[in-house]
Parts: sequence; structure tokens; C-alpha cells
Amino acid sequence: MLNKSTDLDIERNFNISRQARESLVSPGRSHLRLGTITRLRWFAVIGQTATICILYFGLGFVFPVGWCLSLVALSAWLNIILRLIYPSSYRLIASYAALILGFDIWNLTALLYLTGGLQNPFSFLLLVPVTISASTQYPRITIQLGILAIGCATLLAFFHFPLPWYADHRPQSNEVYLIGLWFSVVIGITFMAFYAWRISRETQDMSNALAAAELVLAREQKLTALDGLAAAAAHELGTPLSTIILIAKELRTQCDGRKETAADLDLMTSQAERCQKILSTLSQKRGETDLIHNQLTIEEMINEAVEPYRSFGKGITINTSPSPDAKTDEGRLEPILERNSGLLYGIGNIVENAVDFAYSQVVIDASWDENYIKIIISDNGPGFAMEILDLLGEPYISSRHPPGREQPHEKETGLGLGFFIAKTLLERSGATLKLKNTASPKTGAIITLVWRRESIQAKPAEWFA
Repeated sequence: MLNKSTDLDIERNFNISRQARESLVSPGRSHLRLGTITRLRWFAVIGQTATICILYFGLGFVFPVGWCLSLVALSAWLNIILRLIYPSSYRLIASYAALILGFDIWNLTALLYLTGGLQNPFSFLLLVPVTISASTQYPRITIQLGILAIGCATLLAFFHFPLPWYADHRPQSNEVYLIGLWFSVVIGITFMAFYAWRISRETQDMSNALAAAELVLAREQKLTALDGLAAAAAHELGTPLSTIILIAKELRTQCDGRKETAADLDLMTSQAERCQKILSTLSQKRGETDLIHNQLTIEEMINEAVEPYRSFGKGITINTSPSPDAKTDEGRLEPILERNSGLLYGIGNIVENAVDFAYSQVVIDASWDENYIKIIISDNGPGFAMEILDLLGEPYISSRHPPGREQPHEKETGLGLGFFIAKTLLERSGATLKLKNTASPKTGAIITLVWRRESIQAKPAEWFA
């Protein structure tokens, strides 16, 4: 079954995923593909060109149109040069990505300088390069680009050409309005950059955590499939072994009294018969495993999940009984479940967590009726810290206590993946999890798991198949 060694495998697999991720966001590499940034810039080039043409030729506004078109052309030529040098799938080196995004900020700043500065309604576009950096680059680069964008916004507030407008109705802006515009740009840059960075980080963390869990569970499924291979081997090898035994016996009758040859043939026959017996035993055990190993009662499932943690020096009590709400004999009958590695791992991880934090005792109460199966796991430890109770189940929440608080155990650190993976696997099996403390935060934690009975119960026709 899945046990604590599986936790170590998951952690090791996640470390590999995390190291790969960190290598991508290190100063040497980034997540940003050249094709992505060039496509975005082409959209910008088309939009800027259309806007300039509409303002100058359509509305008749007067502004340095030649310089504006030159800046747009410069951005287009940079796109062309990059595409000629690198393929679109090329992932930019972090320093190159920073230079390209920095160029975009300077290019947009120059356009805004020629067309009204912060008064230009397109000044909010200064946050776009910073947001792209936040979702693809190392945080240090994003901070540098953010400072550059804010600095450019500050310069545009004081130094700029007049806003293109009708000569007789040019809008007048006072200092308070400009300060408000400056604050809106700065807040937009800060908020969007942080939001993009946070979403990107959480998505990557969850992807890596699930990938690590899937790798280990896939390995466990392959180990389980070895039983099928043994049965197949017994079936396929039976005929050739019978042929070997038959030929050896015929040769034995024709050896003309040669004792050494006869002894060798007798040995060959006995060893081939031994192979037959071994394969026959494997085949028989396979049939027994299908009936007994793959289906188990709730009590058997809990005992199997709990067994690795009985030697931890804490008392573990298991109580199983029909729920008082069960109204029929079928509802009071203990459900028979199909063996599920994810389910066993999830319950085992929660029990392990309870055993780690319990002062002396862990109690597991299981009950069932016609519709539901409920398992309540409680301990007499310190309980969950209220600050993180709502966060449990997310990656990197590795303790019942928030950072900085004194821990009751020495080993309270880790990746914080155990409960996240357990919760994910249990929810995939149809479970609903509820976490709470008992009446006082100092008297223990309670985790309640509830399934609809039909979601995990083996079909009655399969019980004696």
C-alpha cells in the first residue's frame, strides 16, 4: 500500500519539478517564448499605427506624426530582427527578456511623450510589460522593470508634448488631476504585477505538486499490475515447460545406461516440474487476490491505512458501526469497498498528521447508513491554528501553525504537499472534507470525511464474482 515511503517519493519528485521550474525562472532562463512577445508586439504595432493614422489623417490632430511612426517602425524592425535570428519557440534568456521588455517601456514612453504624456488615455499601457514580466520572469527583473515604468510615468507627468486635440478646445489639466493619473498608473503597475506573479506562482506550484503525485501513483499502479503479469507468465510458460519435461523423459529412456546423462536429464525434469509448480502457485494466488485483496470492508480499509503508524508511540482507536440514521438492514450492513490506492494514501496521510500532532491519542470513528459513509479522525493535540484553518489543503501549508509561532514538534517543516495531495485524492474519490477544532483550540483537531455510499462501494454483483 501507499505509506510514508510514498511521501518521500512524492517529495523527491516534487523537488525535481521545483528544481526544473527554478532553472526556468533563474537569471539564466525565463518562461517567456520569443513567439509570444513578438505576437504581442505585432498587435501593439498594428494598434499604434491605426491610432496614429486615425488621429492625424482622420481627426486632423497636430502632433509629431513622423517621429511617432518612426518609433512604431523601430518596434516592428526589432520584431523582424528577432524572428530572423531565433525561432519562435526559443525561450528568451532572462537578461534578453528584460532588455526587450525594457525597450517596450522606453518605446511606449517616447510615444506618450510625443502625444501628451500621462494625459494620453493610453498611458495605462505602461503596466503591460511589467505584467508580462511578473508572469514569466524572475521577481528581481520584474521589480527593476516596475521601477523603470514608474520612473517613466513620473517623467511623463512633467515633461511631454501637448495632448493632440482640437486647437480651439484643448483640454486643460491641473496638478491634482495629473497626480491622480500618476497614482492610477503606479497602483495599476503594482497591483497587476503582483496579481500576475501570484497567479503564475500558484498555478505552477499546483501543477508540480499534482505531477509529483501522479508519478508516484502511476508507479503504484504498475506494481499492482505485476500480479496480472505473473498470471500471464504462468499461462504462457506452462506449455513450453510441459514440452521440456516430456522430451527430457523420452531422452531419459534412450540414454542407454549412461548414468551421468541420466542424472542430468532427471535434474532437468525436476527443475522444470518445479517451475511449473511455482507458476501454478502464482496463478492461484492471483485468483485469490482478485477476490480478497481488491475488495475490503471499511474497517479493513482503515486498519490497512493506519497500520504503518501504530508504532509511533500514540494510541490509535478505531470504532466502526452503522449510523443511528440507518433505517434498513441494507443500510446497517457494512459496505464493501473497492481497493483504491489514492483513497488509502489520503486516509493514511490524515492519520499520520493526526499521530504526529497528538499528545497521546487518535480516535477514528466510521459510520454508515443507506446513503452516506462518514469517517471522523480526531486527536488530542494542539488543534489547528485559526490563522491557517481556511488555507489547509493548498500547497506549502505544511503545519498546523503559522510561520513564526513556536512549534510543538521539531520536524514541522516540509514542502506542505502531503495534505494537499491527500485532499486532492480524497476529493477525486468523491469525499467532502471538513476541518475544525474541538471546543477549545488546545484540545485537538477533527477532520470529517463524507462520501455518498454508491461512489466508493463495490457493486453487489462483484462481491462474489
